[in-house]
Amino acid sequence: MLRTDEFRKKAKVEIDGAPWVMIDVEHVRPGKGQGFVRTKLKNLVSGQVLERTFKSGDTVPSARIEDVDAQFLYASGEDYTFMNNRSYEQIALTREQLGDAVNYLYDGLEVSISLYNGMPISCDVPNFVELEITECEPGIKGNSATNTMKPAVLSTGYRVNVPLFIDQNEWIRVDTRTGEYSERTKRPEGR
Repeated sequence: MLRTDEFRKKAKVEIDGAPWVMIDVEHVRPGKGQGFVRTKLKNLVSGQVLERTFKSGDTVPSARIEDVDAQFLYASGEDYTFMNNRSYEQIALTREQLGDAVNYLYDGLEVSISLYNGMPISCDVPNFVELEITECEPGIKGNSATNTMKPAVLSTGYRVNVPLFIDQNEWIRVDTRTGEYSERTKRPEGR
């Protein structure tokens, strides 16, 4: 059980039999009367967002969410299959459950999958991934000083803007939190 004074961002709680994560927490102590906590919660299964206020001293059960390390294996239609690194069991997630993470998945990518009562509910990819550019206009030498960008298609099919000096078949690092180009890199070993 979590007391209101233990509420923090990213705390996972169970409300009405469903797992929720706190995305915003504001502790309010008015001059008169009892303090309270204003929260914004996101349902980890449906993605629904709601605001809820708790009185000071209230308790909420914490959600029993297990995070497991897994490896991306393959995609089949709208289903994406991963392998649990400890038990070698296969875990299937839908495109909807993956959200933006689907843009960065490649064979062998190490991810963290959240399980609620043994059922997969979400997937976290690393903050940065290295991907190859499969389509892009030819690079132009000497254009590294400007901030001008051009569109490129990555090996996963994701479209990203890259600097003018980047060529097709080069490898780049992409920030998965923003979906933007980070830097040019060398081909990772084993890929």
